[in-house]
Amino acid sequence: MEDKSVAAKKSIESFNTSSKILSRESWKIFQIMAEFVEGFERLEQIHPSVSIFGSARTPTDHPYYHSAEEIARLLSDAGFSVVSGGGPGIMEAVNKGAQAGKGPSVGLNITLPHEQSSNPYQDIQLTFRHFFARKVMFVKYASAYVVLPGGFGTLDELMEIMTLVQTGKSRRIPIILVHTPYWRGMLDWFRNTLVPEGTISPEDLDLLTVLDDPQDVLNAIFRYYAHRGFEPSAEEELIQLNL
Repeated sequence: MEDKSVAAKKSIESFNTSSKILSRESWKIFQIMAEFVEGFERLEQIHPSVSIFGSARTPTDHPYYHSAEEIARLLSDAGFSVVSGGGPGIMEAVNKGAQAGKGPSVGLNITLPHEQSSNPYQDIQLTFRHFFARKVMFVKYASAYVVLPGGFGTLDELMEIMTLVQTGKSRRIPIILVHTPYWRGMLDWFRNTLVPEGTISPEDLDLLTVLDDPQDVLNAIFRYYAHRGFEPSAEEELIQLNL
């Protein structure tokens, strides 16, 4: 009888714990909503914009850092808002270069247990707790993605935009990889393994452009929009609304 009593007590305690967690999860919805609302309100006017990605671990004296800074400055001077993850490394270089130009420097920061600390070169700064809300902000207003060498986070953002464009959940935009040697192994794997295995189509590789020179990055983006302008079509606006 005593064993049944102990079991019942444990069951009640487990139920109470589960109820508390469920209650916390329900209230979490409002925190998530607030991140989306603030993001939509503060970023609506930044277009045309370019989202740029790369490693948080790149030191300031590295060629990748200097390349990111130059690309961002060129884009900013050309009239783009330039968006980064707001952290150190290449993200810092991006915001620094953008702030040295004429356009807004935007940082979409994320709260992490380690590694992420905001850089001081942001004209517009938002901080997110949830990666998925932050991801939407990177994609929703971007006229192009520029991806410099980076790790898992950079690859995550790259695969995210490729998946969204491939599946028609986001409009087609230039996706530019910078520094050919860094990306060669991945692209060879796409071409020599994924395509033959039938897990992607050969034309999916056309989503990517690989460049090395900062000026070529700017030129490629302008060339893509030369005959249509940067404003999304009515169909593209609907796609982005349902992102």
